[in-house]
Amino acid sequence: MTVGGAALPSRAALPSRAVIFDLDGVLIDSFAVMREAFSIAYDEVVGDGPAPFEEYQRHLGRHFPSIMHIMGLPLEMEDPFTRASTRLAHRVTVFDGVVELLRTLPARGLPLAVATGKRGERARSVLEGLGLLPFFAHVIGSDEVKEPKPAPDIILRALTLLDVPAEQAIMVGDAPTDLASAHGAGVVAAAALWCSPDEEELLAARPDVVLRRPADLLAFCPAASDLAGA
Repeated sequence: MTVGGAALPSRAALPSRAVIFDLDGVLIDSFAVMREAFSIAYDEVVGDGPAPFEEYQRHLGRHFPSIMHIMGLPLEMEDPFTRASTRLAHRVTVFDGVVELLRTLPARGLPLAVATGKRGERARSVLEGLGLLPFFAHVIGSDEVKEPKPAPDIILRALTLLDVPAEQAIMVGDAPTDLASAHGAGVVAAAALWCSPDEEELLAARPDVVLRRPADLLAFCPAASDLAGA
């Protein structure tokens, strides 16, 4: 079986009963806002040379403090980054096809969750501002679990809240950290390529499913009535 032109392993063909999404780069296009907020924070706290946003982007999916530690940057960047991101939030957009997908999945009986590197309060605020929050049974931030991505904790927490076993869930992410978290939790790992900054790096992270547009996910999420009649 193929989706988006990519061959899929047999375990990926199992129908899913729940979907867990990453936020940035999967549901929402926030990269321009993120770049500007990162530059503002870097200039305010470090102030020496251009902000290394491309390196920061390679670590997306992790909790912001974890990225600062990896990059050797001061944690004090978090507050101005958050302030700037909040001020610029009106520029964030929803990817084409996402709203239609989020309407279709619950209509098929699948509960949805978000597991994001953002702080939970911030993620819920962004989703509420875009009118997307009602689609999700749970929105979990990296500050709400013991270990953030690439550890599996946030996916395991979502599974517990959704009351769905790992083998019956799929996680959609746009970064290697998302896929590592999904693999560690035992769920199907789906790579979202509609806004991946580095497709080659993402594919090297061994996704079970390759999705080139949001609607591709529907192939793995049949209606509960279809499963009952199978």
